Amino acid sequence: MVYCGKPSRGCQMCRSRRIKCDETKPTCNQCAKSRRQCPGYKDEFDLVFRNETQATERRARKASKKANNKDAQQQGSAHDTADSGMNVFSTTGQTMSLMPRPPVKQEADCYFLANFVMTPSETRGTRGFSDWIVPMMQHSGGQVDNHLQYAFNACSIALLNNKSGSLNRLNEKALFEYTRALSATNAALRDPKTQMSDSTLAAVLLLGQYENITARKIGTLSWGSHIEGAMQIVKARGKKQLQSEVGRLLFVSVRAMMIIHAITSGQPPPMGADWWIADAARDESSTLCQRFAIKAAEIRAEVARVMSTMQRTSTSTKIMMAIIRKCQQLDLDIQSWMQTRPENWQCKTVAWESSIPSNGDYSKLEVFPGRIDVFADLYVASTWSLARTTRMLMATTIMRCAAWVVAPVDYRTTSEYATSSRICIDMVTDIIASIPFHFGLRQRRPSLFDGSTDTSFACGDGMGTSALAGYLAVWPLGHIYHSDFSTDNQVAWVGGRLKYIGDVLGIKYALIVRSLRLKLPSGLIRRDGYSLVQNSHNILGILQGKVPAPAGTAPTTMTPNHALPSSTGGTHGKVE
Repeated sequence: MVYCGKPSRGCQMCRSRRIKCDETKPTCNQCAKSRRQCPGYKDEFDLVFRNETQATERRARKASKKANNKDAQQQGSAHDTADSGMNVFSTTGQTMSLMPRPPVKQEADCYFLANFVMTPSETRGTRGFSDWIVPMMQHSGGQVDNHLQYAFNACSIALLNNKSGSLNRLNEKALFEYTRALSATNAALRDPKTQMSDSTLAAVLLLGQYENITARKIGTLSWGSHIEGAMQIVKARGKKQLQSEVGRLLFVSVRAMMIIHAITSGQPPPMGADWWIADAARDESSTLCQRFAIKAAEIRAEVARVMSTMQRTSTSTKIMMAIIRKCQQLDLDIQSWMQTRPENWQCKTVAWESSIPSNGDYSKLEVFPGRIDVFADLYVASTWSLARTTRMLMATTIMRCAAWVVAPVDYRTTSEYATSSRICIDMVTDIIASIPFHFGLRQRRPSLFDGSTDTSFACGDGMGTSALAGYLAVWPLGHIYHSDFSTDNQVAWVGGRLKYIGDVLGIKYALIVRSLRLKLPSGLIRRDGYSLVQNSHNILGILQGKVPAPAGTAPTTMTPNHALPSSTGGTHGKVE
């Protein structure tokens, strides 16, 4: 992107007439004197992300009039990417509709900014998502490091390519940019001068995002390798990186990816929770929630270590019981977090969906029957989803530990199972109630909103369903889709939402999650080798009121010596 000098802030009419505008608002005096209708002024974003020259814009308009669709595609080929920065004609859909279709690279840049770069809310103090992209692509002097530019090109073109109706016309171009980005980033990592730079870390993060957007079969594990590389860079950069705003934003982005990687891989987070949280907290609410999630990842890694390295003895049993207590305490901490959030961080139930599909196909529904919750913005909604999925993780971990302790007795007869299953059922319901907020609910049902909810992106009005909204929904939806405690109708609905995210919003990673054949925690318990030995009662059915409890039976505690004290002094989770 070439530096064009100080931009003109005059109105559109004076700019087209090439006369000096006095910039009076809302209409300038020059238009008033000449009895012309003043079309107004460009917004600040347009002044920053503008065409390199007016000649470039004229050439683009001329080409779009003469070229057919094939020519337009060729215009966006690999030959014009070397000098293609973030050249966006306009941020408003109204202005875009009045202009000829821009070159593919410009269209991809704008689409990515409007769908994947969320700006923070200063009034609520909430963070953005990938908002470090904007200042980094505005690098002083207009020069962007090649590895960062190529990685951004790969992500933006891939997302546009996956957009519903694009028909994979840009698949090869996106892959070409990704290959160039890999090569340039590897070269930057080998260079001592650039291996720890902001642009190198940003390029690695974008390469990981590309893997989530495309979910290529050959790269299903590549996302994890990119995030591991980003974690190593952050570790080497140390706390010094937090001294700059861009460095802090990059650090927070790596931390968010690290949490998901640690939980899904079973590996303990490097450096521990304190290292990742201290000195990098912007708001208490999200920071506490992320601390809980990091602790959950540490606990799951500890469980995996004990089960893989220890025989079941009295000593290892005590260790496992201590882990169960950690899970229960963490769950109590998250409950306290939920109850004590300020008003602008609380979710609010605004409606109740009562319609059910006449043909019984829940996968086609936009809203699952039940309550509908809204949030202050998309970041608040995603933080609540993280809290709820963390509770589900701890509940399933307790069940897994209980199965290890009581084997060969059926773990589903324990009081720990009864308590944990209730938590999972409640969290499934709560997460499903939050998902419609992600999928353009404000645009389809504006009457449900009082104007207090808002999500802003680096481009566009943020009113529709963004690819980022789908991306942030994959994690909680995946937990429901693979949970033992989701009903068949809930699983069908979630499967439909994941398909929508992959096929329409263009986040192909959702289709990978949908294709996995795994149930939690039963799948992990079978893998651990503590499959059910004795016949068990249908505890879940009893809890849901679908199956009457057998006469003379009650949930089994692990043993009197293993009863877990609750915060009130009784046995934790014991069903009376």
